[in-house]
Amino acid sequence: MKKEDKTLIIEDLAGKLAASKNFYLADTSELPSDKTQALRKACFDQEIKLIVVKNTLLRKALERTNDSEWSGMYVALKGSTSIMFSESSAAPAKLIKEFRKTNKKPVLKAAYVEQSVYIGDDQLDGLAAIKSKNEMIADVISALLAPARNVISGLVANAEKKEGGADASTENPS
Repeated sequence: MKKEDKTLIIEDLAGKLAASKNFYLADTSELPSDKTQALRKACFDQEIKLIVVKNTLLRKALERTNDSEWSGMYVALKGSTSIMFSESSAAPAKLIKEFRKTNKKPVLKAAYVEQSVYIGDDQLDGLAAIKSKNEMIADVISALLAPARNVISGLVANAEKKEGGADASTENPS
């Protein structure tokens, strides 16, 4: 590969890294071609972009973009590396967990999620449990509405109780 080609790849990768709030580095080596194709399809279905990249090019792209924040990821740049870009912080982790129910790979090497770096496959469960911004907002709204729901249901129950008592006392027993 020519130096100009490598420079173009590094610049393109650096741009994608800078634009992404979440990306995962995974080892997808040794997957048979049919399993690799199934992984790519699953990524496509969940709007996750999967790119296989050389570690040296990825390291240079990381250095160009934000060396201080991502320098902890350099230890993960060994062996085969695939990058998973996603708008959702937990979607790639959930996909990896689901895919590994029937396969040994992919293995999580590192992840950058919401301005935090995670290293190692042992972080997978925690990353899969991360709630999205919309899920967090829904939880907060639900928590705020719970007391109001309790008051309203209490008022409704009390009104029904009074209506039931009023109906019984106004009826003529003849």
